[in-house]
Amino acid sequence: MKKQLDSLRENTLEAIAHLDDEKALADAKTRVLGRKGELTTLLRSLRDLPPEERSKIGLLANKIKVELEEKFGQKEDALRDQAEGKKLAGEFIDVTLPGRRSIPGRTHILNRVTHELIEVFRGLGFQLAEGPEVELDYYNFEALNIPRDHPARDMQDTFYFSDNVVLRTHTSPVQIRTMEKQQPPVRVICPGKVYRRDADITHSPMFMQIEGLWVDRGISLADLKGVLTAFVHEYFGDKYSLRFRPSFFPFTEPSAEVDIQCVICGGSGCRTCSNTGWLEILGSGMVDPELYRFVNYDPEIFTGFAFGLGIERVAMLKYGIPDIRTFYENDVRFLNQF
Repeated sequence: MKKQLDSLRENTLEAIAHLDDEKALADAKTRVLGRKGELTTLLRSLRDLPPEERSKIGLLANKIKVELEEKFGQKEDALRDQAEGKKLAGEFIDVTLPGRRSIPGRTHILNRVTHELIEVFRGLGFQLAEGPEVELDYYNFEALNIPRDHPARDMQDTFYFSDNVVLRTHTSPVQIRTMEKQQPPVRVICPGKVYRRDADITHSPMFMQIEGLWVDRGISLADLKGVLTAFVHEYFGDKYSLRFRPSFFPFTEPSAEVDIQCVICGGSGCRTCSNTGWLEILGSGMVDPELYRFVNYDPEIFTGFAFGLGIERVAMLKYGIPDIRTFYENDVRFLNQF
């Protein structure tokens, strides 16, 4: 067996010296040192030797195994370095070319405006509340005084998952969920994405709203006007006036649309405001007492108001952006302006 081991060692060392391919080297290593390799097979036959020879041959075999593993490792490193050298020699890098400049990230304009609005209303005492975007029909419509046969459902083109599950069409469901969890006073704002089947230069199938709700004892329309006036003056400036126009929303009574003095022309009249001097900015009203029965509030004790505004609408007015689709086209030139 000693002759077999010596012969295997010499033949393997000679083969390693002449191999110049990584795959051929790996095959040779498996053939000699693998689980069914030649050296492994010889080691298994040690049990057939007499005890006095077994230890000597075993020491020799292990010594040869360690040597061959080392030689294979050295050859693998040499062939790897050689291959890397050939690869680098075949590549050309022009170090005089200008580098590729990384464009730093920016806070998206809608996120920026959302944060600004949240801070304004927090300064007015409102807390943040959130709810799911995939909503139950009950919270999106019925608990907001919009039963299945109510004509107001036609005002909102809804994405339905099923008869009872929708993509929310407004952030008003968060008001119901919040009032279910706590008794007045309730003073929250609810920002988030909403979805409607509508798309043009002023409408998007997905857009963002921020909803406000204040319910407590003795809340009146004067409080609503005071909060919205403070908001407009804080966000757009003291020079802009606002006005309330009677309107209809199924969850508020009375209801009002709120206009602000045109931020483009300052109220003198231009194409943006259709020469009226006013721009619609949000909807508002006193919470309809009918809603209180869904949340176990006593309408004889508590009153409140709610309002909602589109964040894209506010951003378009403040920054003079004419097309709502610009917010979602991810044009870096547009995003970098902000």
